Amino acid sequence: MIQKVPKTELEQRLKRFRAKMDEKEPEWKLALIIGKVNQYYFTGTMQEGMLFIPRDGEAVYFARRSYDRAVDESLFSDIRPMETYRDAASSMCRLPETVYLESSIIPLAMFERLKKYFGFTGFKSLDYCMSAVRAVKSGYELDLMKKAGAIHKKVLEEYVPSILREGMSEAELTVEVYSTLFREGHQGVSRFSMFDTEMLMGHVAFGVSSLYPTYFDGPGGNYGLGPAVQLFGSRECRLKEGDLVFIDTGCGYEGYHSDKTMTYVFKGQLPRHAVEYHKKCLEIQDKIAQMLKPGEIPSNIYNTIMNSLDEDFHRNFMGYGKRKVKFLGHGIGLHVDEYPVLAKGFDEPLEEGMVLAVEPKVGIEGIGMVGTENTFVVTKNGGECITGTHPGLMVV
Repeated sequence: MIQKVPKTELEQRLKRFRAKMDEKEPEWKLALIIGKVNQYYFTGTMQEGMLFIPRDGEAVYFARRSYDRAVDESLFSDIRPMETYRDAASSMCRLPETVYLESSIIPLAMFERLKKYFGFTGFKSLDYCMSAVRAVKSGYELDLMKKAGAIHKKVLEEYVPSILREGMSEAELTVEVYSTLFREGHQGVSRFSMFDTEMLMGHVAFGVSSLYPTYFDGPGGNYGLGPAVQLFGSRECRLKEGDLVFIDTGCGYEGYHSDKTMTYVFKGQLPRHAVEYHKKCLEIQDKIAQMLKPGEIPSNIYNTIMNSLDEDFHRNFMGYGKRKVKFLGHGIGLHVDEYPVLAKGFDEPLEEGMVLAVEPKVGIEGIGMVGTENTFVVTKNGGECITGTHPGLMVV
């Protein structure tokens, strides 16, 4: 049975988007949505299509492939068929000279076709307003994210220890964790807004593999299958006694994600300094969680933590060597990477209902990446964790 996004939910999203555009872009007249995830946010379906949101008047959704599916699964009020851009253009009144677009995802060739058929001459970006609206989750959205978090917790904290076996490869573990997540309800794909980013599972690594650099903008790493497929476990890297096991993966449910990292120690123990660094990461996570309250400023949270670190710990914190990332956490929802980010430059205050993945991690030479990641809801009492409370470094 199709799980339809309630009509009242869709209406509230449009209302909030228009209000944000009025606040930040008071001259706006029309927003045009092309991206499939943003289509889904406003209509409850994602097709090859386009959504017109006028400042005054009703929004209209044109669907090419598949119009029939869009009608079947969406409660959006006005869905119309479209074979070509020309069909949509002929149904619309003249567009304003300047249209607001998703500037970070629309290819230049598509932009030129839109100008040709719809007659506008200029554009402005709606990206910030879109991100800000999506950042604050409704009760409906939070329920879905909590279900994703429950799946995440069950699989990584309860099932993975029984999966680990000596001699298995990273690739084999990746497949087994993926299939277990899927069996428990994971939607099978983790979506990212980062340009040209592929992701099936995340980073699944044994030992120093978790320190190996990739193009992915995160603190961890892995060898991958090779130059053509980096973000998957290696077939050659096999689990042995004393290894640190690092699993950093997203989990999705009905479009919405949680993000979690768990670490395990296979048939052995880590050196004392590695354990102490891991405990320091847990302390940082807890300190950040306490600050995830409405009104707190993400950049202030970032600076507070970074300024508290000693030089030795800071050296490989949030990465290893020269490839450190410049954030401590990130918003999450329909994409794994969303607004806001716990980093410099993010100066808008947190709001109740925002959801952030907090991921303090540190690389240790000869051992791998220790630390943690969990997903938190911003509440008046601080961050509410929805992905479990196990401290990691689980001995298997």
